[in-house]
Amino acid sequence: MLKIVEGLTRQHKARIFLALDLFLLPVALLFTFVLQELPVAPLALLGQMLPVLPYLLLLTAGLSYWLGLPQVQLIAYERHAVCQTAILAGVAALAEAALCALFGPELPLGVHVVFGLSYLLMMVAARAVMLQLVLALYRRARPRARVLIYGAGNTGTQLAQALKAHDGIDPVAFVDDNKSLQGLTLVGLPVYAPTRIAGLVQNRDIKRVLLAMPSQSQPKQARIIQRLQKLGLEVQALPSFAQLIGEEALVDKLTPVSPQSFLSRDACDVPLQASADSYAGRVVLVSGAGGSIGSELCRQILACRPTKLVLYELSELALYTIHQELCQQIEGTGIALVPVLGSVTDPRQVRRVLEQHQVQVVLHAAAYKHVPLVEANPLPGLANNVFGTQTLARAAAEFGVERFILISSDKAVRPTNVMGASKRMAELIVQDLASRSGPNGDGSGGETVFTMVRFGNVLGSSGSVIPLFQDQISRGGPVTVTDPRVKRYFMTIREAVQLVLQAGAEAQGGEVFVLDMGEPVSILQLARQVIESAGYAVRDAAHPDGDIAIEIIGLRPGEKLEEELTLSTELITTGHPKIFCAREAVLSEIEVAALMRALRQVVAAGDSEGARRVIIRWVEGYVQPLADRKTS
Repeated sequence: MLKIVEGLTRQHKARIFLALDLFLLPVALLFTFVLQELPVAPLALLGQMLPVLPYLLLLTAGLSYWLGLPQVQLIAYERHAVCQTAILAGVAALAEAALCALFGPELPLGVHVVFGLSYLLMMVAARAVMLQLVLALYRRARPRARVLIYGAGNTGTQLAQALKAHDGIDPVAFVDDNKSLQGLTLVGLPVYAPTRIAGLVQNRDIKRVLLAMPSQSQPKQARIIQRLQKLGLEVQALPSFAQLIGEEALVDKLTPVSPQSFLSRDACDVPLQASADSYAGRVVLVSGAGGSIGSELCRQILACRPTKLVLYELSELALYTIHQELCQQIEGTGIALVPVLGSVTDPRQVRRVLEQHQVQVVLHAAAYKHVPLVEANPLPGLANNVFGTQTLARAAAEFGVERFILISSDKAVRPTNVMGASKRMAELIVQDLASRSGPNGDGSGGETVFTMVRFGNVLGSSGSVIPLFQDQISRGGPVTVTDPRVKRYFMTIREAVQLVLQAGAEAQGGEVFVLDMGEPVSILQLARQVIESAGYAVRDAAHPDGDIAIEIIGLRPGEKLEEELTLSTELITTGHPKIFCAREAVLSEIEVAALMRALRQVVAAGDSEGARRVIIRWVEGYVQPLADRKTS
């Protein structure tokens, strides 16, 4: 039967509807005569009208075609089509009255009115019955998806009305947080409280929920979706009408915000001309070129016009991404761009790259920097950050590289974590090589200038707090903060790299440059700023109706409440007001050799606890985390 229905063309359907309307006309006449108390029997009266009935049917058929009623599909038969049907019934009643007045039989005026109403009701009812029959055929042939509509407002009720005519979806009930709606029946569907969802899902075999609450904020919708997904339900959110007509974007409310807006100070801007001469016309190698700092170093170095830029990166995806970006920037400049996929811990590859490309400046940004990950994997972290620095720095000295600049971190100062300790060890290695190199040194490279630049967190870098907060906000929260007392120094990536290049250009050898990062920023306050900048309100005890909650989760292993930038309080000014030079004690050549020998032994043996003992022995200020002390 369903195949027959689906095989009908529009012309066939139009003829069926026209035939139905014409058939209902004498039926409506007979029904009218039955209802009225007339002196003549209904069938006899209908027989008296047979001479005028063909004219009435012909007029009705012509008007129906003119109005387009036979072409109206059952699924689209609604208010406008009903009005056209009423016009058809009214004209048919007037024509029937006129024909009876001219040719008989004579009938009371009320008969003609009842006929018009009866004819209208019969045509509408016939189409409604046909629609239900067709839908029943589809339901039997194709099982319908039973859905729950979350939200019984205007959007929800309009959605329910639309879905009732859908051949594949069966709306079962509403769910709404509004207690005044709970217990009511809207458009034929009951409204339940959200606490009843689990029971409805089980009893009514519901697999999908349609979220019809477009006026609710994105975080609140996200929290509802998370609760429903935990019940194993598929959730689909309905956009608002403003979104559908293009007045509001079909995207999250969260929009990118300039990292500078979260600084508690003005970002500095260093003209590249001040440091460009140290990189112009030279072969520059950037290790970790695909990272946040490394990629920005590459962008700004290109502006200094080197002859060649070597991108040294361990991650294939990161190398591909930065190489594709920079290829577009160097068109027509004559600058050679060389992507190198590999690890700085590989001595043969490092030596080959430095020799083959005759590298003159090395900016060493490659490092594992995520504190909790390195804390959980101390040996790979130490191998990459410490051995990688030693391998690259020694090769730089051997092949006569002019400048070697280590990108360090404030976490290297009196560290409480392995990542910070590894960066401090890297500093010690570079300081040792600096003491044996330079114009008056006796290092094998002769005149390599070794230096390092130490700074704090950069806003917007991979793994930093702002991208994390924005991701948590997009999922409806909560935003997680380790401790309400935690503070950090922050810079934008752009200003940090500008100052690194400036410091590297000024270096004479062995300096520990420290960047002025202003006052430390409260992470709790930063979380509030990011939430508010996204257009949401913080949800807390004072504001229970807010959008995003802030959750305190406790300090992570190895994390400090506040970071420091120097081991001593003595800072020497430089030619730039934002760059200082720290005067710090260094290890002797013999001590550095002993440190590296001990570290290689424990890494080769896979001894994590031994590695921590080496750190305690050689890294000033290192305090082993309490949890590690209990297990050791």
